[in-house]
Amino acid sequence: MFSLLMGCYASQCIAVAADLKIADYVHEAPRQPSDLARYTQCEARAMQRLMRALAGIGVFHEREDGSFELTVTGELLRSDIPGSLQPIARLIGSELQWPTLGNLSHTVRTGEPAFDHVFGMSMWEYLATNADAHALFHSSMSAFSTAEIRAILGNYDFSSAITVVDVAGGQGNLLAAIVDKYPHVEGILFERPEVTREARDQFVANGLGHRCRAIAGDMFSTIPSGADCYIMKSVLHNWGDERAAQLLRTCRDAMVDRATLLIITRVVRPANEPDLSKFQDLNMLINLNGAERTADEFRELLGSADLQLDEIIATPSPLSILVCTPGGSVR
Repeated sequence: MFSLLMGCYASQCIAVAADLKIADYVHEAPRQPSDLARYTQCEARAMQRLMRALAGIGVFHEREDGSFELTVTGELLRSDIPGSLQPIARLIGSELQWPTLGNLSHTVRTGEPAFDHVFGMSMWEYLATNADAHALFHSSMSAFSTAEIRAILGNYDFSSAITVVDVAGGQGNLLAAIVDKYPHVEGILFERPEVTREARDQFVANGLGHRCRAIAGDMFSTIPSGADCYIMKSVLHNWGDERAAQLLRTCRDAMVDRATLLIITRVVRPANEPDLSKFQDLNMLINLNGAERTADEFRELLGSADLQLDEIIATPSPLSILVCTPGGSVR
């Protein structure tokens, strides 16, 4: 139990190392703590104690001469490698996330997001007014996406699709990857105006401007209609059941009977099974009043929007692909 309680220190130490980019300094050759302190403008003895603690959990390795080298685990904190977890570690330990975790008790007592309690506004409102927090949040989301997109394309066949609409798909990385792999597919990104401007530039830069469009709008009011495939990746978990059901109903209104909706998300495992999604669920609760859901909870939510869950496809990533169709449709 004590080891579990001390997990908060491990998380914060990793976050500090990520913020200071220590793995970037160490990966070429072992470094003395005094050198790392000089590179990062930190105090030498404090740096040595931080590195010693991180070596004790396998992030770095302490050599006989007191220098530290990078381990396989620590490699993931490098900023210059595909699949780097550095932005995610920085986000978890940042002023954006850490204070809300410290107020988990407020959420448990009231059912209200701790973020609103700490910052006096919703997380979306805060991100809209704080450029540094906005950049950190979206860089961490992009860090997740690289491995997730690979897992999605490796486990779902989009060859039968003609038009794919990615609802709230960020800057369109997943949509671009689908369109790039399937030359006959046309893509529509449906996002907020400030996001679509960035996405259009990215589509053009990737040579996909002729097959990928970015349309701005409010996904709770209307979604582009008539496509044969709709995607919601890591979207529904941002919302409680009422708003999630409203979003699904809006999507259902846009879908023709032959259309498919792919909900790409975590699916919480049954009771008593170890599952990081159960902690991610608390993360969504304290920050956004959102939720990760079980398969049964998804079925109930989908049913309220005249949609049915046909299949759950596991991927090597934490995400699964929920294949959904209009309720009662004949496949």
